[in-house]
Amino acid sequence: MKTLQTVLLGLAAVSFLGCTSGKSYHHTSFDFSKIDKIAVVDVIGPVGSEAAKNQIADFFMMELLQKGYSPIERAQVQILLNEQKFQASDITSSEGAVQAGRILNVPVIMYINVPKFGDNIFITAKMVDVEDGSILWMGEGKGSGGKLLGTVLGAAAGAIVGGAVSGDEDRVLGAVGGGAAGGAAGYLLTPQTEEKVRKMTEKICKTMPVRQPAPVSR
Repeated sequence: MKTLQTVLLGLAAVSFLGCTSGKSYHHTSFDFSKIDKIAVVDVIGPVGSEAAKNQIADFFMMELLQKGYSPIERAQVQILLNEQKFQASDITSSEGAVQAGRILNVPVIMYINVPKFGDNIFITAKMVDVEDGSILWMGEGKGSGGKLLGTVLGAAAGAIVGGAVSGDEDRVLGAVGGGAAGGAAGYLLTPQTEEKVRKMTEKICKTMPVRQPAPVSR
């Protein structure tokens, strides 16, 4: 039992020491002060639920607001696109981005791609010009550690109690493995993963161009 507890302490340390990184690039000749509204169109990938996707989109909207933009939230955008029977799978193409922007009546759309969402998380985000489908800004971020480990630690809490009663350490280890597998299957965002994604978003958007107010003509 002491051996198992030592292992769990090590897992906890690794779980909380997960690291994040992010960077971005932008169209250097584009005048970002012309952008009055940005529609956060979709979050693509195996995130788990619409609520989780909305939360990821919210992190990006907070960064957009901080940079001086006026974002339209994903949930509202989805309603408008669904009314027009717009296919979400078309968003990643230039033609689809242009069509979505015209439906939403915005000059720029943003979509977020999360191709990896597990122990390791990978996120990319793009701003697309509705007029010609060109990419104005693109960022990427990575985060490691935390998701599966959090599930293992949660499963282990109950397993230790049962093992302490039975005195069977092998049974404890089996319970940890089974609990982890079951927990991962029904996984949604945990507070720890939310914090990781938030930090990733901050780093991705750190060098996003700030929208300066247009000069007042006299």
